[in-house]
Amino acid sequence: MSTRVSAALLAVADQDVMVEFFVSVLGFELTTDAEMWPGARWVDVTPPGGQTRVVLSAAKDFDREPDRHYPMIFETPDVDAEAARLRGAGLEVTGPTTEGWGTYVRLSDPEGRELMIAQRG
Repeated sequence: MSTRVSAALLAVADQDVMVEFFVSVLGFELTTDAEMWPGARWVDVTPPGGQTRVVLSAAKDFDREPDRHYPMIFETPDVDAEAARLRGAGLEVTGPTTEGWGTYVRLSDPEGRELMIAQRG
């Protein structure tokens, strides 16, 4: 039986740009950057203290288009503080929006993909 989600895969156009965004802007840790085969890398990032990695997979290495249509949702204990930090880093952040399940803000990554930062409850 599975006990947790190990990783979520995100097909990206430029691994280096996305590593910079996830590490320098969102505050994730670069947990793996290794060659899979000549010219292809396995890259993943993890939120501090998190268990689930985000695999930044080069779409071209798997004959895919970059994922663009489905947002990823990251959780934070303080959405207002995180939104302020991201705005301070120069990102356009919309919200916060509160719904029955929690409060969230939206932003876009360097490739135009929508992301949500949410606080549950």
